[in-house]
Amino acid sequence: MSSTIKGHGALKRNKQTPSSYLTDTDSLDRVTDVMEISTAVRCRFLLLPILLAAAITVVAAAPAPTSPFRTVYAFGDSFTDTGNTHSTTGPYSFGYVSHSPYGATFFHRSTNRYSDGRLVVDFLATDALRLPSFIPPYLSTLSASNSSSSVAATNNPGGSVNFAVAGATAIEHEWFVKNNLSFDITPQSIMTELGWFDAHLKARRSGPKDVGEALFWVGEIGANDYAYSFMDAATIPRKLIRTMAVDRVTTFIEGLLKRGAKYVVVQGLPLTGCLTMAMTLAKPDDRDDLGCAGSVNQQSLAHNRLLQASLRRLRRDHPGAIIAYADYYAAHAAVMKSPAQYGFAEPFKACCGSGGGDYNFDVFSTCGSPEVPTACAQPARYVNWDGVHMTEAMYKVVAGMFFQDTAGKYFRPAFGSLLARKGHGN
Repeated sequence: MSSTIKGHGALKRNKQTPSSYLTDTDSLDRVTDVMEISTAVRCRFLLLPILLAAAITVVAAAPAPTSPFRTVYAFGDSFTDTGNTHSTTGPYSFGYVSHSPYGATFFHRSTNRYSDGRLVVDFLATDALRLPSFIPPYLSTLSASNSSSSVAATNNPGGSVNFAVAGATAIEHEWFVKNNLSFDITPQSIMTELGWFDAHLKARRSGPKDVGEALFWVGEIGANDYAYSFMDAATIPRKLIRTMAVDRVTTFIEGLLKRGAKYVVVQGLPLTGCLTMAMTLAKPDDRDDLGCAGSVNQQSLAHNRLLQASLRRLRRDHPGAIIAYADYYAAHAAVMKSPAQYGFAEPFKACCGSGGGDYNFDVFSTCGSPEVPTACAQPARYVNWDGVHMTEAMYKVVAGMFFQDTAGKYFRPAFGSLLARKGHGN
């Protein structure tokens, strides 16, 4: 039992020291010491959460690390187009991209993207690279160059531009006209986009050094080549389309490298046989183990293999450049094998379509047309948006696979290593 104090003069024998007695001064000094120690301990415990909170606040307020890329140039077709195409200029069967419900999920209006929201290239810009804005479509930069150039420069300080066009082909448009396959009204090809790029460089007075600092995103291109020749498949072999398409893409990439490009990403084709329209048009018995149009998926697989062989040759010929491959086919396949794992309940049915049934798709009544003014209630549960293009939810999943992959399963070499090499000036 410890000593007790009753007033300033109270004394009591300390049982732990029976032969000694405490004076008033000794007792008060000891009590004072104990109180000071107790107060100090309490203060430390009270300050600890305050200091921790302050530290957390400092960490939370710390700015995100800047991206080594300030400029991105994108190319491709409707899977990458952020607004170069409008309802009056897009592919014939999907001529309502300027109408609702396109863009309804994220932008709450049509931005002439062929989806309900953002595309992979959008997630590249704002999430992976932390650019201040989405990459503007080339044709809009031309119209904005007069009255609002200062505003455009503020929102897009790196001068990023998206040259992709919905309906664009790898093979030049004239070839399709010559072979009576020009039912589509999109005249642009990947080489048209290269010409636009040259015009952009000239307008900005950019040279090889500027080009070498940018990231080049070559989105999926070639699917339209197969689609446009579908009606004459008996006389135009798939192998011919494949050889010509990959040759044009290779020539395009070589053109970028000759202009000074050092960092290039090339996307392969997705599982085009798992797109709603392909499954609708294919024979019922043409199905693979995913339940998709097997012959069409095999066509895309063969295309991608030839493309990757071409990229290997380009890497040997241009050792100073980094040429990465974004494996759209593998990413798409992973989702189709286990759609529920990625949050999808409808892997085949079009969210924005007509006709109901297993696919909800009618090529004569497509999304945004007077017959189809609305989409499904939950686009995030669908892989397919309008029968040919994907939902924002699917694009977000694919983007995550590309940009967070460290094992080279979907992006080779890994996206993180590409950023690191650019950061080190390699």
